[in-house]
Amino acid sequence: MDLVAHFRRETRAFEDAVRRAARAGEAPLVPSCPGWTVSDLTGHLGWVQRFVARIVRDRLHDAPERVDTAFLDLPADRAGWPDPAHPPTHGPVPASLVDWFADGAAALASLFAERDPADPVWTWSADRTIGFWLWAQTFEAAVHRWDAENALGAPGPFDAELAAGGVGWFLGTVVPAWRAGGRAAPGAGERFGFRRTDGEGHWTVHFDGDTVRYAPGPGPSDVELSGSASDLTLFLWRRIAAKGLAGVEGDRALLERWTALVPTV
Repeated sequence: MDLVAHFRRETRAFEDAVRRAARAGEAPLVPSCPGWTVSDLTGHLGWVQRFVARIVRDRLHDAPERVDTAFLDLPADRAGWPDPAHPPTHGPVPASLVDWFADGAAALASLFAERDPADPVWTWSADRTIGFWLWAQTFEAAVHRWDAENALGAPGPFDAELAAGGVGWFLGTVVPAWRAGGRAAPGAGERFGFRRTDGEGHWTVHFDGDTVRYAPGPGPSDVELSGSASDLTLFLWRRIAAKGLAGVEGDRALLERWTALVPTV
């Protein structure tokens, strides 16, 4: 799978949605990111991408200091830009904010294309490679592209190939990392299955104390969620509820445990 191509497509689609929001006048609120407008969303994604670009460009092996913000390359005139400490940001989406985002996204795409995904760098997961950031930033862009389009009323689905690959990546990499944050409830043997309905794809994850056992393919599960690869991805990233999927079979009461077992960070 060409993840760099997916990253480029999703960031350009995000930019397109934000420019449409800018032409509409007042920055719309983002229902899937409560308390944010499209301006806040753009500032957030632009900050994250430049933060990651600094890690990839300098091949950092430790978490970078956040006090020095020179890596953000902010323009002198930031009239109307969001203040991360005081959302939501009302008024039109500033054109300079969108241009700044686009420049940063293009620079990160070039870095991803140039660097070996196996190169070691600092990450917030057990996978300490540039490849982790390529996966993470492709989905950060895709999910926030969906958020921006949702704010305009018509979000498009994720690419099926990307989403199917991302389900396994999320369950095998993101779930253990989020649980390691220290706020996750201990597992009591819960087994969740995920089945794709628009192609081949089956995944299972088992929670036992602090241990997470992920396996691609079908397996015993207490509750199984089924849907398109895109919808399963939206569920995992907290964009739709289980009731928005094609089906749920088994112990539905376990669905209430999911957020306790997999808390966001």
